[in-house]
Amino acid sequence: MGFARTCSVALVGVEGVVVEVQADLEAGVAAFTLVGLPDKSLSESRDRVRAAIVNSEAEWPQRKLTVGLSPASVPKSGSGFDLAVAAAVLGAAERIDPRAIADLVLIGELGLDGRVRPVRGILPAVLAAAEAGYEQVVVPEQTAGEAALVPGVSVLGVRSLRQLIAVLADEPVPEEEPPQAGRPDAMLAGLLVPGAGVGTGLAAESGDGPDLADVAGQHTARTAIEVSAAGGHHLLLSGPPGAGKTMLAERLPTVLPPLTRQESLEVTAVHSVAGILPPGEPLVRRAPYCAPHHSATMQSLVGGGNGLPRPGAVSLAHRGVLFLDEAPEFSGKALDALRQPLESGHVIVARAAGVVRLPARFLMVLAANPCPCGRHTLRGSDCECPSSIIRRYQARLSGPLLDRVDLRVEVEPVTRSDLLGQGGRGETSAVVAERVREARDRAAARLDGTPWRVNSEIPGHELRTRFLAVSGALAAAERDIERGLLTARGLDRVLRVAWTVADLAGHDRPDAQDLALALELRTGIARGVAAPVPAPVPAPVPVPAGAGTGAGEWS
Repeated sequence: MGFARTCSVALVGVEGVVVEVQADLEAGVAAFTLVGLPDKSLSESRDRVRAAIVNSEAEWPQRKLTVGLSPASVPKSGSGFDLAVAAAVLGAAERIDPRAIADLVLIGELGLDGRVRPVRGILPAVLAAAEAGYEQVVVPEQTAGEAALVPGVSVLGVRSLRQLIAVLADEPVPEEEPPQAGRPDAMLAGLLVPGAGVGTGLAAESGDGPDLADVAGQHTARTAIEVSAAGGHHLLLSGPPGAGKTMLAERLPTVLPPLTRQESLEVTAVHSVAGILPPGEPLVRRAPYCAPHHSATMQSLVGGGNGLPRPGAVSLAHRGVLFLDEAPEFSGKALDALRQPLESGHVIVARAAGVVRLPARFLMVLAANPCPCGRHTLRGSDCECPSSIIRRYQARLSGPLLDRVDLRVEVEPVTRSDLLGQGGRGETSAVVAERVREARDRAAARLDGTPWRVNSEIPGHELRTRFLAVSGALAAAERDIERGLLTARGLDRVLRVAWTVADLAGHDRPDAQDLALALELRTGIARGVAAPVPAPVPAPVPVPAGAGTGAGEWS
């Protein structure tokens, strides 16, 4: 009889659970039994492992074989257990030393020819192994860079089962034929899920991506974009078609600061599980951008799928931007499902197969037309939408959802002078991003020692008792509360925005001007304050040669 054990990782959402893989050989009729709550793809590993071991020039044990996955109560899915099962079987058959694999974590799928194929979710799996105290992991060679992102873990990337056997048995490691240059590598097929990345993307690392300077005019909307990025405030852009709402939303990620190391690991883990991690880029450093179509279901937004739920759009936009274009066209149930992750920063999805907690701290941008045809607010428009249809269309964005949106901006049609460049060119994303970074640094210094990172996360009680504005600055906000223009939650939102405006302006505390701009961005009512974003400077008018100073002019 022989016995061996090793370890692998089962993923539940984006969190991993270390699973002990045990193999036991007993005298009896040759059979292979796999127990421990495996799913269909994992049950099929019996045939894959047997063929891989035989084709790797190792002997398959002709005895009764039982492989157990413990803890048995944890659902296990996917083909990433193949490598651990094969190692446990070889250890029980004494082809390799069972002590050599007892403290190893092995993750990878086996081909019938013995090659080790990459699987999704390597980063969260290795993170779970490191948190459990394991220091050595074996992964497919193609994902070794992703696994190496976890500090304190020794990573061995193997291309085939033959190489793993040679390393563990202290034998010469055979050379495996690398993929031919210029030809597609079929081994990478398991890393990407077709269609899973539709509507998602990452901000460009270089200057080749969209730039805020491409937007003509829209000074108030540009101010709202800058305030949203600096404080992490949700934003509603409403206006007629063609005014630039989508352009503004697409350029919001370009002014967000780069992700920290911890944030990069969180985003990379979600993208790895979802199968949309860019090939050759194991670490995501820029804020992601997700723009699902308005026909998206509630499950595609918050997470779902057969069996255990998979990350939805809110998780794919974690630490980035979730843009809902034509927001009133989304399902009411789908929009209302966003209320919980907007407040908590995560989404909990309960299904019959289990409960999954997925990260979902994103920056939401809504874009909406004033009516179904979009021409309701245009001067001299020929909008024929009945008033009842307009009210019903605008009511699709529920009050509780809009109450969680800090900034509400009316995007006016672009003027001729702005469109033709006569008003001067707006600031680039790099210039705005620098101001956003400085504002976030001020907020981080002020919030040091607290559980909050940006102004949008500060509770209302703290804003009214601990982080106080300048005396008398709240007079306008108090009048709006009395007139019913602001709710109690709305006042908290205004205070958060005011702190962000103050950070952008370099003020120690919000003053009356900062509160006035915050109220204007919240209620849409002009307060006669100047935007913190400098307006574009018109080109100087050339002076004719020989022109001098006339009588009565200052010299």
